[in-house]
Amino acid sequence: MSNERRGGSRRESSGGQQPRRPAQGGKNFRGGSSAKSRAQANAPRRRPAKPEEQGRDVHVEGGVRLQKVLAQAGLGSRRASEEMIANGRVEVDGQIVTELGVRIDPATAVVHVDGLRIQLDQAKVTIALNKPLGVVSTMDDPKGRPTVADLIRNREERLFHVGRLDADSEGLLLLTNDGELANRLSHPKYEIAKTYLVTVEGEIYPRTARELLKGVELDDGVAKMDAVHVLQQIDGFAMLEVVLHEGRNRIVRRMFDAVGHPVTRLVRTRIGPIPLGDLKAGRTRVLGRTELGTLMGAVDL
Repeated sequence: MSNERRGGSRRESSGGQQPRRPAQGGKNFRGGSSAKSRAQANAPRRRPAKPEEQGRDVHVEGGVRLQKVLAQAGLGSRRASEEMIANGRVEVDGQIVTELGVRIDPATAVVHVDGLRIQLDQAKVTIALNKPLGVVSTMDDPKGRPTVADLIRNREERLFHVGRLDADSEGLLLLTNDGELANRLSHPKYEIAKTYLVTVEGEIYPRTARELLKGVELDDGVAKMDAVHVLQQIDGFAMLEVVLHEGRNRIVRRMFDAVGHPVTRLVRTRIGPIPLGDLKAGRTRVLGRTELGTLMGAVDL
C-alpha cells in the first residue's frame, strides 16, 4: 500500500449544555493542580503516532472497505465517506488513510474521524440516566427498593452502571455494555472529573473553600476538590458547584461533613465531558456519536 498513509492525530472537544445556575453571582475557588485534572478529564487526549509506526500498512485482506464501514457507522453516505478519506480526515490504527481501496476489520480496527473515535460495534451502547431521589445504584436490591434496573427495563442490552450515586443523591449516571470503556471510566488513572450541584447547611466562607481544595482528612485518607464555586447563600444554606475526580463512597457528603457543613441535597451534573443537561429525572438518552467519541477520547480509547 502507498506511503501516503501517515500517522498523526488531532482531537476536538465537544461542548455540552451547562447546568442551570441561580441568577446570583458567586465566588470561584480552584486548586492549583486540580484545574489540570479537570481539563484532562473533560477533553479528549491527543495520541500522536509513534515515529516508528509512520506509514504502517493497515489494509486487511478480506476485510470491509473503509468507506462502507464509515457509512454503516452513520458518518454519511459512501460517497461522503470517500470524500472524508480522500481529504485525510480518517485515521485507522494511528495511520491517516487517503486511499479508497483500503479494507479493515471492523471488529479490531480503531478508527477516528477528525480526531474523534468512532464506535464501530453497533451492539455497544452507552446511555445517560438522570437517577431520581430514592433509587439505589444497583441492578438488584434485596431490600426491595427501586433500582437503576427498574428505569432501563425497556433496554434489550445488558447494561452496567459506571460508578454509583447514593439513594439520597440525584443526577447523572452512565450505563454501558462496553466493558473496556466502563473499566477506564472507573480507573483512577484517567482522573475523570465529576461535577456536582450541592446544597449545604451554613454559610461557606473562603477559608472553608480553601480547606476543601487543599485537602480534608477523612477516615480513609485525604480527599481534595478540584474546584469550588459558591453560587448562592441564603437563609442559612449555601448552594455550590464542586468538581472532583475522587471516586470514594459518599465522598462529597463526607468532605462537607468534615468541614461542618452537612449536605442537604446533591445532584451530579456532569461526568467528564458528558453533561446531565435537561434530562428529566428517571429518563435516559443514548449518547450520540460526538459525545461518545469525546468520552472515549477522555480515557485514551
